[in-house]
Amino acid sequence: MDYMFQPGFLGTRAPFFMDFVMIIVALLPMLVALAISFARKKNYTAHATTQTILFVVSVIVVSYFEYGVRAGGGYEGFVKDSSVSHTYSLYVLIFHIVVAVIGFVVWTHTLITARKDSKNKTLPGLYSAAHKKAGKRAFLWIVLTAITGVWVYVLLFMV
Repeated sequence: MDYMFQPGFLGTRAPFFMDFVMIIVALLPMLVALAISFARKKNYTAHATTQTILFVVSVIVVSYFEYGVRAGGGYEGFVKDSSVSHTYSLYVLIFHIVVAVIGFVVWTHTLITARKDSKNKTLPGLYSAAHKKAGKRAFLWIVLTAITGVWVYVLLFMV
């Protein structure tokens, strides 16, 4: 797994694995929007399948990221070369983690509820309005997670 710590491909101080994760994080809202577009076109099977795949891939990418951070010396190992205040960077990181955890919980709940409602034949149908509202909430948290993730990346590797 030495390749993880080779220089990245985005032209910053970040190692390869951080650049890879950053691309996935930045693209995730657009990919989720694509999945949502399937539901708008009433292709509910494609919507459900795509959302599930994106969720599973996201969990795998976060696991890969966590391994890389731990193996790379943790937060201190990555913040040491940044010119930004360590305290400020830490606050932004904590904010990102809180946003990401809330987003994960909201997205997980939305997916589990949708799967259950679909099995019970109430989605699409009786619970469509509630699911749409929950989906908008999950999408908002996914966007916030992406924004704060990019913010952390910029602080650690571009400033």
